[in-house]
Amino acid sequence: MSLLHQEELDDAAKGEELTRGTSHVIIAFVVAFVLVSALIAWYVIGNQKPPAVTGEVVGAWAVPRHMQTAAFDAAGQPMPVEESDQILVFAQVRMHNQSQQQVALTNIVVNATLDDGIHTSYAATSGKYDQIFLAYPDLTVPHGKALLLGSEIDPGQNEEGSFVSAFKVSKQQWESRKDLNLTISFRYLPNLVLEVKQLTSQ
Repeated sequence: MSLLHQEELDDAAKGEELTRGTSHVIIAFVVAFVLVSALIAWYVIGNQKPPAVTGEVVGAWAVPRHMQTAAFDAAGQPMPVEESDQILVFAQVRMHNQSQQQVALTNIVVNATLDDGIHTSYAATSGKYDQIFLAYPDLTVPHGKALLLGSEIDPGQNEEGSFVSAFKVSKQQWESRKDLNLTISFRYLPNLVLEVKQLTSQ
């Protein structure tokens, strides 16, 4: 065997060892990457707290109303009659406090996405909720217990009630909506957003 041939064999062996060494480095890198990724995922999941309050929409109803002002004022004088349309949205919700602290309900907002954008309506007070049923005795919506803004839910307990909100839109505009959801606010806590998946229209 010539010296040149021997040098070629030695270079080939060195190349094989270099390749083998490189593959060990790649394997070690992949293993380290997988381990670090697993540790990060474990840390993130372990430190994610479940929401303090969960909830669901038990039922929801939409009632169109055509409004008309009186033709005479308090003194009996004639005045122009104004007409407008509105949609009354009734909802019954159930909430569960799964935290270790008492939570306070502060506000409820109903959001509807219509063709011209998002329309928002605040829930009426419990007193006005009950007055609606006196003003419109023909309503077929269930008259449930009014949900009290400011009420507190103890740890592990449920709170269920109903409320009403109003949108000043026509029935045609309302029927073209893209979605409907409720945003329920609590003191010092993130909002709870509930999608209205089924809405009974009258």
